[in-house]
Amino acid sequence: MNIIIIVLLLAGTFFVLSASIGVIRFPDVYTRLHASTKAATLGVASILIGAFLFLYGSHNIISGKLLLAIFFILLTAPVSAHMISRAAHHVGIKPVTNNRTDAFEKAKAKELNETK
Repeated sequence: MNIIIIVLLLAGTFFVLSASIGVIRFPDVYTRLHASTKAATLGVASILIGAFLFLYGSHNIISGKLLLAIFFILLTAPVSAHMISRAAHHVGIKPVTNNRTDAFEKAKAKELNETK
């Protein structure tokens, strides 16, 4: 049980550290959002699961707060990143890469042409 806890804590620490480096190093808002979302969903969730297993294994405590935190992080982090990236797209922020296809922009243009 202790080995599983250690692996979860180390994996969570690795994801949070690599995502922090990614937020600093990546060039645009979309790739930075990708890095920060992975930190929240994979890193923090792994650390909280490790803490939950530690409490359960060592003290026979089932922490409802940790379970709720894991649930809400897994639920809200991807949704919030999607909404932030969508708002950035609506404002007009373009990704750094030039070779991209923008399906959302094409769908908006098609919808505008159909309503006219």
